[in-house]
Amino acid sequence: MTTLDEVHALTHAGSLLSPGGEIVAPYDLEVARADATNFSALPADIRNAGREHFDADYARASRVHLINAFGVTLGDSIIGLSALFAVKRLHPHLRFTIYRPVGAPRYVQRLYALAMPRLADRVDLPVPLASLRADELKIDIGNQLFWPRFASMPMIDFFLWAMGVAPGSIAASDKRNRWLADIPLPANESEPYALFCPDASTPVRSVPASMRARIVARLADETGLPVLGFGAIDHPRYRDIAPLCIDTDHFLAWIKRARYLVTADTAALHIAAGFDVPATALFTTIPAFMRARDYTNCVAVEFDLPHLRGIHASAQPADLETVEQAYRDYDWRAMPFAREASISSACR
Repeated sequence: MTTLDEVHALTHAGSLLSPGGEIVAPYDLEVARADATNFSALPADIRNAGREHFDADYARASRVHLINAFGVTLGDSIIGLSALFAVKRLHPHLRFTIYRPVGAPRYVQRLYALAMPRLADRVDLPVPLASLRADELKIDIGNQLFWPRFASMPMIDFFLWAMGVAPGSIAASDKRNRWLADIPLPANESEPYALFCPDASTPVRSVPASMRARIVARLADETGLPVLGFGAIDHPRYRDIAPLCIDTDHFLAWIKRARYLVTADTAALHIAAGFDVPATALFTTIPAFMRARDYTNCVAVEFDLPHLRGIHASAQPADLETVEQAYRDYDWRAMPFAREASISSACR
């Protein structure tokens, strides 16, 4: 089996096999700053749609092993789990085992703990390749950030395709993260409020600090509600609830009970869709349809920044200056708001 050099191991479109015969997540090697030499791709009997397309025969399977699914961010994991729930609805007899990067953030791992009792077993990587039964379906979805189709398909369709499922075979209503509504969550604010989530997972997708008060004012004026949010913003109708959002459970709960959401954080948008919370989403580097095509109660502000299109992460000063200028040039008095009775198409 051909080994990969260190650079190609960390950017390999899939999971890795260690010299000792263990399945390893490239992410775990990266965060641990571990030696990534002498690793190889997983063997051909583990399906990888990026290597070769396949149609999974779930009707005949009983146990399915999903290796390195579904990334290490909250938003990606919500969407991946939605794909898994959709497959489970079609094939309720199936039992899944999900193998996860052990170094993934704890708040992301908590999401899997909340979902797993009804869905799958979770195992931390690494695991010996020999521990996976040869006669059971095994699918690798590892390191999806480096799969070309991850940058060209709506994320829910990507995960379905990577699992060997035709995306068109799944109804749009099953792509809206509704499984989140079944999670028991803690109580929070009893009075109605609107919610503002200005920070994405990377600065290039976040709302510039200089523009946040202006968006809070627009949100407060439109809804007539106090605005709660995450992080300090100097506005009389705004309150920072970041100190009260102590874990994933509370983050979900604050979004669930909001009357309206404005967000640059796609994880917050995915959560809002699961709870039918109307939202305005702000997109800079990723087209809105790639993340919110199936969300019927959502509208988008989509900035036209061609040279930033498709960038997954950046804190480069020139990129952030471009984003800030786009925010400054936008007429926030015209920011659209979703209406449950009138929005019948996805964010566009």
